Amino acid sequence: MDMALTEQQRASQQAFRQWVETHVEPVADEHDSAQRTPQSMIDAMAAEGYLGALIDSEYGGGSMDAVSWGLLCEEFGRGSASLLSLLTVHGMVLQSIAKWGTEAQKANWLPKLASGAAVGAFGLTEPNVGSDAKSIESVAVEQADGSFLLNAEKRWISFGDSANLILIIAKVDDKPAAFLVQSNMAGFSREPITGMLGFRAANIAKLVMKDVVVPAENLLGRVGFGFSHIANTALDHGRYCVGWGCVGLAQAALDASMAYAGERRQFGEALNKHQLIQQLLADMVVDIKAARMLNYHAAYLKDIGEPSLIMETSMAKYFASRVAVKATDSAVQIHGANGCSSDYPVQRFYRDAKIMEIIEGSNQMQQIIIAKSGYQQHLVAKRAARRAKQPQE
Repeated sequence: MDMALTEQQRASQQAFRQWVETHVEPVADEHDSAQRTPQSMIDAMAAEGYLGALIDSEYGGGSMDAVSWGLLCEEFGRGSASLLSLLTVHGMVLQSIAKWGTEAQKANWLPKLASGAAVGAFGLTEPNVGSDAKSIESVAVEQADGSFLLNAEKRWISFGDSANLILIIAKVDDKPAAFLVQSNMAGFSREPITGMLGFRAANIAKLVMKDVVVPAENLLGRVGFGFSHIANTALDHGRYCVGWGCVGLAQAALDASMAYAGERRQFGEALNKHQLIQQLLADMVVDIKAARMLNYHAAYLKDIGEPSLIMETSMAKYFASRVAVKATDSAVQIHGANGCSSDYPVQRFYRDAKIMEIIEGSNQMQQIIIAKSGYQQHLVAKRAARRAKQPQE
């Protein structure tokens, strides 16, 4: 597997970094404090082509490869985890439509998602349902004309307060289904959620759908495919984005710590001359490199269409989110009391990192998935070993 970036990927990485440093980093703390990302920022990301980067060029998108997309997520994770979540949830909607939508749905929605005319969000989590997604209480009843009467309440929806196209998972006759719900449909309402630990500028909202009539053409895939096909596609994309974003977030913590430790003096010398500080910095360097390699591996598998991608993405997200929490914790420790102040961004990094361990499948869910896969691989290896020992005829 070749880990080297192509010339185009290196150029894209530099362009992403410059855009984030120019447009995102200077206002990230301000948006965090205001607990809001303004529409102007969403529009700017759309104008730059970031919202449509993954969409095929025939629908007005950028046809971006998996590695380049990962690099984009890394840079946004470095600049603002809240804006990373926009790339994540918007991408979850467009990827689901691209894979499972009808030709009419693709022709209608993908150009709008590419241009930013439509902003996507993913509605799975509910007040009483988090990781146990199969127990959702949202219900849609099919009507005589083929439409669906939807009643649902979704909570903690990133950019739910900005999106105008939300992918809602609900049950039809106790079978999971996915619906493309527009925010202007009668009976749809939303309420912003503030006071969050992290992702404060992610325009998080509670969404309520009361007797919303969803046209038949807004059903994505078939009834019964809501989890196994649609939601899994969305969540796999979400984990991929979060894994890369965690690398960026951890890198931001390391960069801030390196700068601070080189300038701050205690006991007559710079902090970076003290061995315990060096230990923290060294662990951050090694952990971040390892997390980045796991994400590169997932990107490689994604580009070649390897079936084991889902498991590798889970491992990358799980490990990278743990690295982000550890790195940001170390960053606050290195900064001391300054690290607990809004004068320094490491306190935002620390708060955002914890959210990474929860979204798009908590780390405990990832551990269950990874352990089961590991055991299956163990059994396969044992069977192969037994066959190898059998005498050849």
